[in-house]
Amino acid sequence: EVQLVESGGGLVQAGGSLRLSCAASGFTLDDYAIGWFRQAPGKEREGVVCIDSSIGGTIYADSVKGRFTVSSDYAKNTVYLQMNSLRPEDTAVYYCAADDCTAPDYWGKGTLVTVSS
Repeated sequence: EVQLVESGGGLVQAGGSLRLSCAASGFTLDDYAIGWFRQAPGKEREGVVCIDSSIGGTIYADSVKGRFTVSSDYAKNTVYLQMNSLRPEDTAVYYCAADDCTAPDYWGKGTLVTVSS
């Protein structure tokens, strides 16, 4: 059974940093594309970053390029999202998702990130 468990969300001031974690089970990180999405209050869910080994690349949303960095720990089967220079508009529930960068089938329950101004 595929499971994705996010952690690391919280309240941070604008300009601050947070690191989110996504612990994956039921598959290895080499098996599927895996990434982060977010949904802000009153807005549609959007992709933040995705790692897709089938295309040998990592895709970042323009809004987070240069501020967010995704990384993987294959030994722990965990993906991290380092978020720096946070802005109030980054406030959202962040979800880890797997098996596809566009329409993933597997989702975590999400972790809330709140950035105060």
